[in-house]
Amino acid sequence: MKIILPILLGGFILYWVYRDFDFSRAGEVLLHGTDWGWMSFSLFFGVMSHVFRGWRWKQTLEPLGARPRTSDCVDSIFLSYAANLVLPRVGEVSRCGVLAKYDEVSFSKSLGTVVTERLVDTLCMLLITGITFLVQMPVFFRFFDETGTKIPSLVHLVTSPWFYVVLFSVVGVGVLLYFLLRMLSFFERVKGVVLNVWEGVLSLRSVTNMPLFILYTLLIWVCYFYHFYLTFHCFQFTEHLGYLAGLVMFVGGTFAVIVPTPNGAGPWHFAVITMMMLYGVNATDAGIFALIVHGVQTLLVIVLGIWGAVHLAWGRR
Repeated sequence: MKIILPILLGGFILYWVYRDFDFSRAGEVLLHGTDWGWMSFSLFFGVMSHVFRGWRWKQTLEPLGARPRTSDCVDSIFLSYAANLVLPRVGEVSRCGVLAKYDEVSFSKSLGTVVTERLVDTLCMLLITGITFLVQMPVFFRFFDETGTKIPSLVHLVTSPWFYVVLFSVVGVGVLLYFLLRMLSFFERVKGVVLNVWEGVLSLRSVTNMPLFILYTLLIWVCYFYHFYLTFHCFQFTEHLGYLAGLVMFVGGTFAVIVPTPNGAGPWHFAVITMMMLYGVNATDAGIFALIVHGVQTLLVIVLGIWGAVHLAWGRR
């Protein structure tokens, strides 16, 4: 059910968004209208975001007495994102399992460091969102109006098709939180594991080079942004969009991938297409952009996951 439900949720939203879409037009743009030089530049930032995350993770493990190889930390990050394509959110657990297998790092302690990382990333995302919202407040209000999440009457609420997309996304997040709470209650029954996890959470206080940790964090988010923003230059119909438009769509897309679907498929398309239309891009071109960019970025995750698995196994040989 944990595998099937996210796929069904993402598939439903994708069907709703692309139910009247001309896919032949997307094929033409993919073959003849995409600047692959800019796309490759964008993918470079996608790879580096994972590399910086692996380097930062090694920093948080060192106060626990763990000394995993740097390449193993990076490869485990590659594998974790690929694992999320199969089962959303399992990647955070799988990368701890990789280090436990190859570097004998305590699974529960490394899991605690992952919790710490996510807390730091959440604070960064909230800061970026707050700044972007203040700068582009009218755009966000228009987005709420367009999607039926800010409407004057109950009649409009139940008749807005976009509202149901948002509703299903919220339900998906609720299901995810339910499973997380179940996992938490299980860990609470295992006191030793909880104490190890808590020790991992507190490892941030003992990071030896905090300025480097902060630098890695900034570089991760800069790479995330440019991984998305540079794709604007891959197409003639989006190359005019500037940094502020990129920030708005980046924030919207980041929150969309919280919905437990494979790599955010469905909610991400919905958020990016809707916001891109607010900046004057027509619905067809916005749909083409979301379809191609998400497809290429998902392919990158798969390739990096395969590389991580092969590199880990080959390195041990």
